[in-house]
Amino acid sequence: MKQKIKFINKDKTQFFSALKTRVDQHFIDKNISQHANINMVFKTIVMLSLYFVPYALIITQGYGSFGVWLCYGVMGLGLAGIGMSVMHDANHDAYSANPAINKLVAQALTIVGGDNRNWRTQHNVLHHTYTNIHEHDRDIDNKVIMRFSPAGNYKKVQRFQVFYVFVFYAIMSLYWITAKDFVQYIQFNKEGQHRDSGSQKFITLMQLIFWKGVYFTYMFVLPMLFFNLTFMQVFLGFLIMHTIAGLILSIVFQLAHVVEEAKFPNPDEKGNIQNEWAIHQMETTADFSRNSWLITYYVGGLNYQTEHHLFPRICHVHYPEIAPIVEATAKEFGVPYIYNDTFWTAFKSHMSIISKLGKNDVTFSAIANSMG
Repeated sequence: MKQKIKFINKDKTQFFSALKTRVDQHFIDKNISQHANINMVFKTIVMLSLYFVPYALIITQGYGSFGVWLCYGVMGLGLAGIGMSVMHDANHDAYSANPAINKLVAQALTIVGGDNRNWRTQHNVLHHTYTNIHEHDRDIDNKVIMRFSPAGNYKKVQRFQVFYVFVFYAIMSLYWITAKDFVQYIQFNKEGQHRDSGSQKFITLMQLIFWKGVYFTYMFVLPMLFFNLTFMQVFLGFLIMHTIAGLILSIVFQLAHVVEEAKFPNPDEKGNIQNEWAIHQMETTADFSRNSWLITYYVGGLNYQTEHHLFPRICHVHYPEIAPIVEATAKEFGVPYIYNDTFWTAFKSHMSIISKLGKNDVTFSAIANSMG
């Protein structure tokens, strides 16, 4: 059984209570909702269209192989966009104050091959609560021969991970829709993350199989059986789509947490993190490219990852407005605010730590400092 983690606000800091009051007041002063606005609704249509319009063209226009693969490439952009800009807010209950609307919009993930329940457990519970804590935040656990945390086991082959890392990023989305949900179904039940009865477990598994069946039917069976596409056209297009989506989703996430400035805290023998939870988020999370309208729009505000981790139930369209409040409050309380001003700065920082982790020359000094 894994060690239970507890955050200890040893300095009795009022950082988060002050910040929350100021952010709440911002919305009161502006007289606006913290949830989606008309811009968010329009973006939802845009991202869904990036995925479904190319699919419609594939099955109706009779394109040759190049045209088909080009459409699949655009679908890859749409798939990543749906993940970052649509289902993400809905699964955080940030899209709407109405739970039914959040549940409906979250089905976008189901339609593109994922599973909402597993995602919410891994992301909302494990990642957001235990950010960058080894063996608790699954997103930074070792992946086969990849090492993302100083606390992860070191293997000599990882000396080359700076070169092969993008292979793993490229297959992330493909692994997700084929195997990961089934692996997590077993893991989360075994660990007690999902406390279901036997009948509930069976129903959940049947639902998972059903929706995977729907996904692979419209991705493979329909184009081949009814629209005369060859298996190779569909299969290569499918790989193109998931390669593009996997690279985008993986890199955007890594630029927010696996960068040189971020810490990887290590709990003490009792499972305590000697830090307020909100300050822990500030020390393990980074923003990037806040001045890029295009990046901010496409990645669903995930370049404002600090704001997202502190206020996951605020729709991402509001992050650019509350970021100055977060930064100013952090400065006032002497709390770090990690920011890389461009995508390339963040990318270089990520590749640097991937290289260091692979060479095993990353020390635990950042961990020790985080424990206080």
